[in-house]
Amino acid sequence: MTAAHGAPPAAPPAVMERAARIALLVLDVDGVLTDGRLYLGDNGVEYKAFSSRDGHGIKLLLAAGVDVAVITGRRSRVVEQRMAALGVTHVYQGDDRKRPIFERLLRDLDLDASRAAYVGDDLVDLPVMRACALAIAVADADARVAARAHWRTTNRGGRGAVREVCELLLHARGALDAALAPWLGEAP
Repeated sequence: MTAAHGAPPAAPPAVMERAARIALLVLDVDGVLTDGRLYLGDNGVEYKAFSSRDGHGIKLLLAAGVDVAVITGRRSRVVEQRMAALGVTHVYQGDDRKRPIFERLLRDLDLDASRAAYVGDDLVDLPVMRACALAIAVADADARVAARAHWRTTNRGGRGAVREVCELLLHARGALDAALAPWLGEAP
């Protein structure tokens, strides 16, 4: 059973050790926050489907004091809207050169890469995955990306993978029970 379906995520001790130090979670969009498919209307408008469970995980992580950012090669108004609704203020769109953006973000937040995690699914994500402390691939990531990740989700991109990552980070910090307590009716 996965984190999104009721159990804390399982990860080796070395991954949990890395996860406990994370202060910034950086996410790709297409293939991570969505299933990677692009829906284009006759009017030229791009549509994306986001998991509400992933969104709730992001809110839980932000409430626990972990910063969240998005770096995506595509530009989409719906990404701006969704991230604003979730409270994600670090949104970078329209540039496939993600590593320089990642490095600038770290400088702006006065963080070291040893405190950052990145979730990706495709080759364009590898430069950031190599630079951060905790590289995570979604279950349906390109095999070459998955091979270079420290951890791989059991859920696919756009299907609960981000929620699983959020719960992993909260669990590693010892904050998962407290984060879920208001909905489970249990004291932390």
